Amino acid sequence: MSIEPQKWVAIAHILRPRGNKGEVAAELLTDFPQRLTALREAFLENPGGEPRNVQLQSCWLSQNHPGQAVFHFAGCSSISEAETFRGLHVLLPIERRVTLPAGHYFISDLIGCSVFECPPEGSVLSSSPCSLEAAPSHLGTVSGVQTTGETVAGTPLLTVDTPGGELLLPLAEDICKRIDVAGRRIDVVLPEGLRELNRE
Repeated sequence: MSIEPQKWVAIAHILRPRGNKGEVAAELLTDFPQRLTALREAFLENPGGEPRNVQLQSCWLSQNHPGQAVFHFAGCSSISEAETFRGLHVLLPIERRVTLPAGHYFISDLIGCSVFECPPEGSVLSSSPCSLEAAPSHLGTVSGVQTTGETVAGTPLLTVDTPGGELLLPLAEDICKRIDVAGRRIDVVLPEGLRELNRE
């Protein structure tokens, strides 16, 4: 089964009209909100079709509501016109998203990756380099990422769907030894007791 390449990235979700000049308030879905203020065009979700291109008259970050931005789309000048945008996502083509530094990943790139458990280093018998004990075993598939914030402190957690149920794995270098987003694969070494901690 082939996975269709992702074409778009959502940067905001429109909540409601704001004011009476056609502006809309939107929830931010990006860790790089400052770049939105320089946008002059974006795309709006179009249920049942390709996203449609829209020109931006202005965009600014809300001072009164952290985590929100205000968009004013060109040609929209009334509350009733702004109301038609309610619930839509503001999108950018995938090639226009921010380039992340090494060791940082987009959540959308991690979801759907196959997770393979590797044996701890030093557990392979030197006399048997091809031992089955050394072969990575398929653990499951990443179904979500719990990021840090009010409900999760510290390291983000990968939610992995396994045959034995959901497993939460810290997105840490000592556990996630290799992340290959292009190959849709994550190799992990599970510390002792992690499975038991998940069961609790």
